[in-house]
Amino acid sequence: MTQRARNSRHTRTTPTPRTPRGTRNPRRATVVATVLLIGSTAACAGAPGDGAKPAAKLVVPSAAQRAASGPAPSAAGGGAAGPRGFTLVASGDVLPHSSIIRQANADAGGNGYDFEPMLSGAKPVVSKADLAICHMETVYGANGDYSGYPTFKSPPQVARALKATGYDSCSTASNHTLDAGSAGVRRTLDALDEAGVKHAGSARSDAEDKSPAWLRAGGAKVAQLAYTYGTNDIPLPKGKPWSVDLIDRDKIVADARAARRAGADVVVVSLHWGSEWQDEPDRQQLRLGKQLTGSRTGSRPDIDLVLGTHAHVPQAYEKVNGTWIIYGMGDQIAGNMINHEGAHDPRGNQGSIGRFTFAPPARQGARWEVRKAEFIPMWFDTDPGRVVNLNRALARGAEVGDIRDRIRRVVLSRGAGKAGLVMGK
Repeated sequence: MTQRARNSRHTRTTPTPRTPRGTRNPRRATVVATVLLIGSTAACAGAPGDGAKPAAKLVVPSAAQRAASGPAPSAAGGGAAGPRGFTLVASGDVLPHSSIIRQANADAGGNGYDFEPMLSGAKPVVSKADLAICHMETVYGANGDYSGYPTFKSPPQVARALKATGYDSCSTASNHTLDAGSAGVRRTLDALDEAGVKHAGSARSDAEDKSPAWLRAGGAKVAQLAYTYGTNDIPLPKGKPWSVDLIDRDKIVADARAARRAGADVVVVSLHWGSEWQDEPDRQQLRLGKQLTGSRTGSRPDIDLVLGTHAHVPQAYEKVNGTWIIYGMGDQIAGNMINHEGAHDPRGNQGSIGRFTFAPPARQGARWEVRKAEFIPMWFDTDPGRVVNLNRALARGAEVGDIRDRIRRVVLSRGAGKAGLVMGK
């Protein structure tokens, strides 16, 4: 476990001694120089002492069925009234430190693990959306073998809670994807499948890796793709280079174009990138964001939305080349976080939910347009272990205005307000 360097394991949540600086994460042999090796080592650690929608929007097939069947038939363009628009919400890292695991056990009455209560504050926003995307930062353990920082193995009951909260799909590509090897990847995706939550970014087979997460929202077919900057110096499993997708600009563009050819009306790219504990997006985020949003096939952009995670603090939203980017949504669930200076940093429990309202194309061959862009400031209160919608909390008289206002300043720091971003409830 390394700290205070350029690649990351996340801030600790237990009083662990600092270790020497880390080195860059290895890349696949085929990954070109555009791979982002960014972030800082140690950000999954936390502070001392850390020890539904009423019905699924689609039936989740097995991995083999999904790989064989491809995308579902499109509803776009059908019917006299034309296709319906939809709302999409997305949120940040679900990072169960040891304290989070203990809280889930307590919420289950000491018998098993229940993560639904801690997510209940997000449910009113998530469950009302047509499509909801999370970031599952960690992999799952089995038979009581669960752990927090530095090698995460979370109880698989997280998956059921995500579904009950209203999530339809999660990105699973992160620097912790290989914490438990290929077995951890398999357990995680199996549990998400069983819960009815789609996933993108890691895979159990080459065939599964070649397919995005196919989703339906309103009258649109949506393809989600996901990638990470690295895997904390853990090599890809021998013979299984498809286990997790690493960031490579050319591959991302190629995958997005393939999804479009397969019928995607909207392509969403989830990226685990950036520098931990840095409020502002770093140069690599800015460069890659500009390149991805500038990629076009004919007059149509290849990518319709970019969702960022990893920094553990809220970062800005920005409209680049006509496409919205969230550089970093912050943590949705995490223990008390310690930064690279070894100090408790409350920013590590702050975040935002992005909400985007898509409208159908104005003409054949045009893109689905974001007609309304919103952010909702969120906070994980580590005392009761609950996600808090800060605007709703303020309306009830809670003294959380300073937290809300700081998140708003960061989110709007790159001119998103002038581009139409507003704060939602």
